[in-house]
Amino acid sequence: MSSPAAEARNPAPPPPGGVLWSLSGDIRALLMLPAALTLQVAHPAVGAGVDEHSVFRTDPWGRGERSLRSLQLWVYGGEAAAEEGRRLRRLHRTIQGTDTRGRRYHALSPANYAWVHATGFPVYQYAARHLVRPLTPAQERALYREWLQVGRILGIHDRDMPQTIEEFWPYYRKVLAEEIESTPVVEDLVATDRPVPPPDRGPLVLRLSLRLLWPVLLPPLARFRRFVTIGLMPPEAREAIGLEWTDAQERALRRFCGVVRRVVPVLPERLRYLPYARRARAAHRRAVRAGE
Repeated sequence: MSSPAAEARNPAPPPPGGVLWSLSGDIRALLMLPAALTLQVAHPAVGAGVDEHSVFRTDPWGRGERSLRSLQLWVYGGEAAAEEGRRLRRLHRTIQGTDTRGRRYHALSPANYAWVHATGFPVYQYAARHLVRPLTPAQERALYREWLQVGRILGIHDRDMPQTIEEFWPYYRKVLAEEIESTPVVEDLVATDRPVPPPDRGPLVLRLSLRLLWPVLLPPLARFRRFVTIGLMPPEAREAIGLEWTDAQERALRRFCGVVRRVVPVLPERLRYLPYARRARAAHRRAVRAGE
């Protein structure tokens, strides 16, 4: 049995079969992530850090791929999860500057770093209602416990995150009321008229085809990104940022999500789950069969 000190240095990922194990590797999670990212950068310090230090404008596809790989490691990476958390902290050590309100910030300041992580819980909880099914109270509590465990992987101290779901909601509402705003990065993420380079990964023929078709493909893709980003964001967060959302858009979202809820569960596992999740699920089944 490992010691508490060893567990603190190398926290384990959330357990197989848990709520995150099911949610974060499902392809529907790809539709949830833009809302979480946008809520993160609506914090002035986080938005300034991304604005000044990220390559999301010049290399959005590479940035997205790296972020998704990192997120999958937190949940499905086994022993690699803790190392990924340490890598992220090293990466953020030099990120500092002045935010949109003229305040000095550092990416690893507890309030800033914890907020980036905290946004995942309300977005997962809200978006799951639309795309999967409403979580039961027991599942919500399990999700929050597992999200705290992911926070430990990222190096977030327990003292810097609310430790119960009852403590989380007042903290969340306070940040929404006092900090959240429509930062320049938020405006970029929900805009439909900003230039975005075509994907530069994959076979050469595919890349060339996308480059030729990109002027036609980008406008509907940008509108869809805005639609799911705002639609799958919790309404109170949407309101705090000042993002408009109409009743007609809500009806369209419910129709779209209804189709997704019916189609995704009947897909074969190789199509339903992202690669890290698929491999982790297969390894877990093998371990169970072997009696480990």
